[in-house]
Amino acid sequence: MVPHLITALTGPINELEARVLESMPAIERWFRLEWMEHTPPFYTSVDLRNAGFKLAPVDTNLFPSGFNNLTPEMLPLAVQAAMAAIEKICPEAKNLLLIPERHIRNTFYLGNVQRLVRVFTQAGLNVRLGTLDESITAPTALTLSDGSELLLEPLLRKRGRLGLKDFDPCTILLNNNLSSGVPKALQQLHEQYLLPPLHAGWTARRKSKHYQSYEEVAKKFAKLLGMDPWLINPMYAPCGAVDLGEASALEGLQSQVDALLTKVRRKYKEYAINEKPFIVVKADRGNDGLGPVTVRDAKDLGAVILRAREKMGLGANAQQLTEVILQEGVPTYERVNDAVAEPVVYMIDRYVVGGYYRVHAELGIDESLNAPGASYVPLAFAESHRLPRPGEKPGASAPNRFYMYGVIGRLAMLAASYELEATDPEVEAYE
Repeated sequence: MVPHLITALTGPINELEARVLESMPAIERWFRLEWMEHTPPFYTSVDLRNAGFKLAPVDTNLFPSGFNNLTPEMLPLAVQAAMAAIEKICPEAKNLLLIPERHIRNTFYLGNVQRLVRVFTQAGLNVRLGTLDESITAPTALTLSDGSELLLEPLLRKRGRLGLKDFDPCTILLNNNLSSGVPKALQQLHEQYLLPPLHAGWTARRKSKHYQSYEEVAKKFAKLLGMDPWLINPMYAPCGAVDLGEASALEGLQSQVDALLTKVRRKYKEYAINEKPFIVVKADRGNDGLGPVTVRDAKDLGAVILRAREKMGLGANAQQLTEVILQEGVPTYERVNDAVAEPVVYMIDRYVVGGYYRVHAELGIDESLNAPGASYVPLAFAESHRLPRPGEKPGASAPNRFYMYGVIGRLAMLAASYELEATDPEVEAYE
């Protein structure tokens, strides 16, 4: 099944798909050479948007949840990739300590943790769960929706090592994005492998740095294929710290929104796209003080941000400095059962291991679908994204569509690799 793309502007995407398939040997060789120079993040998920005239990543997560949304048929791919990743980092690894989000009563998130435990157990590791939740002082069983249980245990810190009672791991896997800071228990762990590294968390990470790295990757890839990098790269503008309750700060932000909209309009004119462009205003650090906000006209910015802040429980005059980034909005014209949808690609190490469609019946083509009410539809990644079918009509073959999504997902993952190298505090200290 190929999701229905409801736009007349399928030409550029079908052309991109054809070019990607024709260039597959060159693309795979290019990725291979890049991975000889750069280390992929341990695991990654990437949200994509397909506008028909443009296909681009809009969010790259280095602590992905949602592994429970992958179909069982995808599990062997995930296990194989996990084996390769662990073998590269710590071939003699025996024990893996998995640290999930601090508060994990959400049954969907528990399903994600259960799936991760299963993948790494089948990859040949003893896996146990440790919690950063200080209210848990004894082993605690959590019941999942299918009746099975996960055992959550309090962490034990002994000198330079972190573990559990009678469990000393050589590798610690975080499934916690550290948006509330780096706990003391995770600091100064020089004797164990900590994956992903602490500077991948939202305490240190910035979306603007990721988009800067992605722009570099997109230009290299576009040169390889002889195409315009804009077709796979959303424009962006970092704005720094802004007090969203301050009128003068909002005026400055308005002028930056206007400037970026002007650039996008120029591109729309070049490609004869008769649509009204929009900008997404995001917090540069996770969702710090502001979820994604859609703006089609700079003069509407104040009212739109005020509504968003009220939804988050912040008043009009609340003092709150938020690091803000502007991103060219990429509409999604894909539909699953008549509901707006966007593909999400999952990777472990440098391998695509699956994906699904995030679907939302109540939201529009220009809104973030990562919101309450979303549903998840695993699709044709199970038909092996790694084996596209050359010669089939562009836009009609599920394996071809998903191979293309896997390529764009891997570009975002490569950008994350560039980003982590550029922000590694140990390298900076050494230099």
